[in-house]
Amino acid sequence: MKHPLRAKNLFLFDLDGVFYKGKESRVKIGGTRAIEALRANGRKLFILTNNSTDSVATVYSYLMDFGIPVKRDEVLTSSLLTAEYLRDTHGKVSYYLVGEKGLDTEMKRCGHRRTKGETADFVVVGLDREITYEKLDHAARLARNGAGIVATHASRLYMYKSGPAIATGPLLKAIEYASQKRAVVIGKPSRLMFSIALRRSGTEKDEAVMIGDQVDTDILGASRAGIDAILVTTGIDRDAPGLKLLAKLSNVDEIAQLL
Repeated sequence: MKHPLRAKNLFLFDLDGVFYKGKESRVKIGGTRAIEALRANGRKLFILTNNSTDSVATVYSYLMDFGIPVKRDEVLTSSLLTAEYLRDTHGKVSYYLVGEKGLDTEMKRCGHRRTKGETADFVVVGLDREITYEKLDHAARLARNGAGIVATHASRLYMYKSGPAIATGPLLKAIEYASQKRAVVIGKPSRLMFSIALRRSGTEKDEAVMIGDQVDTDILGASRAGIDAILVTTGIDRDAPGLKLLAKLSNVDEIAQLL
């Protein structure tokens, strides 16, 4: 009997916990055989990652170093999509950054202007491993004074080299709570990221599958978007209680055996 994965034309892959783990000291998990098998079978793919600390160019270089044969325009990071969302919906804006270099790079590439002053059009929030009370307080004050809030994602955790670590979500919650304002969230589990991938690939949702390691972003996000999902157990979660899975794999390269 054919595996239902064979009916899929668009494969959406998470990054951390699927291809490699550890932002600070990356270790490859897999991916080369999976991507080669998709190429051989003429399938489409995107890397759909909530990573906001690295630019697209940096993520692409990591994948190349690990011998994972993706194309640069197949890498969709939450930082890139956040910058493009603001450009496409509001034009070029001024922004106060709670985040790191990769997010700042993508914002500037889209023509936005960073400010450290008392006014900003938007507070833009990503993972910030040098966060301070002063930075959080300033972001909340700007939001109370009229700035909008846009977040790359709202994940609780990411896959650190020694295990799960605090991600962007807790930082965003602090700013939202202090400002009594809700953010627009771009990355998983928001439907925005999935709809962008479907539109760019020209694919219907029933032809797509999401492969990820984290239930509350990858699997839940795909479910909300009407997309089937596969859980790989090389990252944060080992099971997806209450959510339907197309498969559960011990390594992403097992996809090659199912096509």
